[in-house]
Amino acid sequence: MAFETTAKPSQARETSPALLAALAIAAIAALTLAGAWFFQLVLDIRPCPLCLEQRYAYYLAVPLGALLAWAAARHAPRAVLVAGLALLALAALANAWLGGYHAGVEWGFWQGPTECSGPVLDLGKAGSLFDNLDKVKVIRCDEVQWRFLGVSLAGYNVLISLAMAALAAWGIAKQSMSSS
Repeated sequence: MAFETTAKPSQARETSPALLAALAIAAIAALTLAGAWFFQLVLDIRPCPLCLEQRYAYYLAVPLGALLAWAAARHAPRAVLVAGLALLALAALANAWLGGYHAGVEWGFWQGPTECSGPVLDLGKAGSLFDNLDKVKVIRCDEVQWRFLGVSLAGYNVLISLAMAALAAWGIAKQSMSSS
């Protein structure tokens, strides 16, 4: 039984830059979330409120990147693909800013949010305070729980987010130059 190809090699379409960029961004975001959950559930490194906020961009990037890759594979209009990549770039850049802010809080460059880096002001009744001490553990945003090569998880979030933004920018530039 012989298999016939539907397109000759000279007629084969190139893979869309938007498809490549969107798939890469979705994969990086999914791997980053898997790593965050691994640190939390397996290594018992609890996220602070700023850490949890930094996950939002990844929660957006996984489905949006996958949807954008699907649209690119089906030859969606260039404007749709560029707009989707621009949204991914914007989310990644905002997340890089948030990660930089968090890293600055960790290094003591500026004060972080009072709910995770300031002093506890409302102590309530002494009896209820002592009763609740064993139940509540505040994860501080200004204390680094893990570093590798001198960089905290917030610092790695900056690097990963900037890489995702760069991929989106590459996809936008290449998609804008392509003929389809």
